[in-house]
Amino acid sequence: MSQNNSHTFLDPLWRRIVLVGFCAAWSLYEWTNGEAFWGTLTAGMAAYGAWSYLLNYEPSSKDPDEKGE
Repeated sequence: MSQNNSHTFLDPLWRRIVLVGFCAAWSLYEWTNGEAFWGTLTAGMAAYGAWSYLLNYEPSSKDPDEKGE
């Protein structure tokens, strides 16, 4: 089973960094307010985003006629 996490919107690195940074900041906010459940949930989102969008991201195809498999 293969997942395709690439999208043309996420091709610029700065957008992926902002996405992961937002989730990390949200997690920090929840933890500082004593909300352990939401802090853990958003920390998981940040960790998955970092793994998926920063470490293993493959840019989408720029050619719309090309079909990647």
